[in-house]
Amino acid sequence: MNPLKISVIIPTYNEAENIGCLIESLKIYGDKFLHEIIVADSPNSTDNTTEIAQKLGAIAQKSPQKGRACQMNFGASIATGDILYFVHADTKINPDYANDIIKAIIKGHDFGCYRYQFDANDWLLKVNAFFTRLPFIWCRGGDQTLFIRKEDFLKVGKFREDYQIMEDYEFIIRANKVLKFKIIPKNVIVSARKYKTNSYLRVQKANFKVMRMFLSGKASQQEMTETYRKMLDYR
Repeated sequence: MNPLKISVIIPTYNEAENIGCLIESLKIYGDKFLHEIIVADSPNSTDNTTEIAQKLGAIAQKSPQKGRACQMNFGASIATGDILYFVHADTKINPDYANDIIKAIIKGHDFGCYRYQFDANDWLLKVNAFFTRLPFIWCRGGDQTLFIRKEDFLKVGKFREDYQIMEDYEFIIRANKVLKFKIIPKNVIVSARKYKTNSYLRVQKANFKVMRMFLSGKASQQEMTETYRKMLDYR
């Protein structure tokens, strides 16, 4: 029996600083399950992200449309593996990622994510990270990475391309209605750069306000995006 194959999909926008390290880590720890690494770069990127990725053996292409949802869907459309694994460029993957994902799928879980910890030693950020072990939608986010069988991804309906923000939350809510979710009890490491650029309080206030807007179902994408941009210097 042939092993299940993982297609890693990385949406990028000017991530030349991070993409090389991530690709190298994915290759080192991919074991026999890593099938391909796809970098779906924004058409608005101005650095050499795609060139770096291609030199390291990744499939790197400009997405026809900008925005994480569009870029991730584009990456999924050209992926040929059994399992899609969506990873942000500034996330440091868990060294056991390939075996963890395959094990979760074999045990009957359809999709899932990791917990996370920040790359900064701050007790407030440790509190935030603690809550990523809980199953509530407030505790999710694309930084935790997301794995799912490609057939299930297509069945659920992919990411909504009319979403410029909260696309990962919307997808997880929708997928949770028909699929079995798994939080792998290990960490990926995520960047604290948003908290460094702003303050902990500003980021928390922005996250809380936009999440409430999203869950209310009454706010438009434009309203949520503008709220986030007004409250923070970095998304």
